[in-house]
Amino acid sequence: MNPFSLLLLLLALGGLFLYIQRQPPQKRARAAAQVVVALLLFAILYLALTRRLYLLGALLAFSLPFLRRLLPILLRALPFLAVWHKRRQQRKQSQANTGQQSTVRAALLEMVLDHDSGEMSGRILEGPMTGRDLADLGDDEFIELLQYCRQQDTESARLLETYLDRRFGEAWRQDDPGQTTGDDHQDSSGNTGDGRMTDTEAYEILGLQPGASRDEIIQAHRRLMQRLHPDRGGSPYLAARINAARSHLLGD
Repeated sequence: MNPFSLLLLLLALGGLFLYIQRQPPQKRARAAAQVVVALLLFAILYLALTRRLYLLGALLAFSLPFLRRLLPILLRALPFLAVWHKRRQQRKQSQANTGQQSTVRAALLEMVLDHDSGEMSGRILEGPMTGRDLADLGDDEFIELLQYCRQQDTESARLLETYLDRRFGEAWRQDDPGQTTGDDHQDSSGNTGDGRMTDTEAYEILGLQPGASRDEIIQAHRRLMQRLHPDRGGSPYLAARINAARSHLLGD
């Protein structure tokens, strides 16, 4: 092989490697398999065009005795390989779950839930306090913001009540001029104000990357519901949003 052909081959292999690396993590194995199959087909086509296909037959004939000896060993090792692969996948899944966050947005507010700690943080998107973090607000400012949300956007009011319940329990309601309970402003729809949920919003609620597999969606939903289900002291509103996100992505 001349230097120019070798350079082209190296560039092609490098491009294929970059193609695999740029795929989402859950699609890299499939992309790698597709690349390998394409390379094998290209190699066979090249051998056929250059009338060297006999080399492939010679290689197979040479390898056959070794394959016959290796096959029983591989068959005995399959159960162990299956166990190893399962544990490796579980370890990867555990590592992937670490540091995940769910994001829920309304017209006026954005909330982020940390899956590991269960802590919720929030930021004001619109209104007189635009750009401020909820962690920086005082008691009077929370009530002022809640009244503003109730006037402007019911969904934002529900989201803020969820944050206040999670941070202060029921104590904050003593200062609430509306004197409402958590259930008065909760519903089970989980929809945004216009009744629709986008794919991006659903993935953010579940803390997943776009294109996540069905199993990843189900696992994320189960993990969040174990923490946020109302029967376990969680938020009815957030539970409804999580259920709605799962249903939207899976088409239930």
